[in-house]
Amino acid sequence: MLVGGIGPQALLTMISHLVFIVITWYALQGFQIEKLMKANHVIQAKIMLILLTIAIASTVSNFFLDYLFWSQRIPSLFQ
Repeated sequence: MLVGGIGPQALLTMISHLVFIVITWYALQGFQIEKLMKANHVIQAKIMLILLTIAIASTVSNFFLDYLFWSQRIPSLFQ
């Protein structure tokens, strides 16, 4: 098994979330979300961008981690 216990699993989960937050933030920088917002509401646009980044990154990270952990359990089907 790749992840041996609760401690390593927690560490892997935290690292995965942080990595996907960085990747999602980088990807969303290509969009000009500020243009979709009302004029002079830059702070609200930045807050929305941060929340959108966290929401997308969390979803993708959870999918990645679920896939990883499920794939580790496949050998138990054949025992």
